[in-house]
Amino acid sequence: MKKVILGLSALCMVAFTSCKEDAASKIKTENIAVAAERDANAGDFPVISLDKKEHDFGSIENGTPVETTFKYTNTGNSLLVVSNIKSTCGCTVPSNWTKEVAPGETGEFAVKFNGKGNGKVSKSITMTTNTESGKEIVKISASVQADPNAPAKAATPAQKAGKATINPLSTDASAAPRKSSTQPGHEGHNHD
Repeated sequence: MKKVILGLSALCMVAFTSCKEDAASKIKTENIAVAAERDANAGDFPVISLDKKEHDFGSIENGTPVETTFKYTNTGNSLLVVSNIKSTCGCTVPSNWTKEVAPGETGEFAVKFNGKGNGKVSKSITMTTNTESGKEIVKISASVQADPNAPAKAATPAQKAGKATINPLSTDASAAPRKSSTQPGHEGHNHD
């Protein structure tokens, strides 16, 4: 058994040694230079600087579309690529963005908000980039006022005119429902 193991070990050593020599002969010096340059620049990400990270539209009427523009500058040393911009919902639409920004150059994108909602509304927009973090987030907000021309909300069943509501926890005897019998011959008899 020992002879078999020694024989297999010797065969494996010969095989690995011959592969090592062949692999070393296949390496091209130009590929080494390209890999060294790539590794030296691996930490050199583009840097995005936004003119603003938030935009408040202030008070707007419900259903009123509004728009703003976000500008960004590449303050890094390599090409900035903005591959996608999306919002948290369909009522906020980012569009027309600069996809590639050279170092020192500026790009922009527009954001349209349809102004629907009630009260303070805030939305996030995510930019997918080739920066070190991989994404940048900007926000828009507005205080949406009710539309004065909108129809009034329908009253809830408890609020309809002519309908009384009874509080089962009330101690007021006049508010309690009156009991009447449903047995034949007892019609109209109250059983308080």
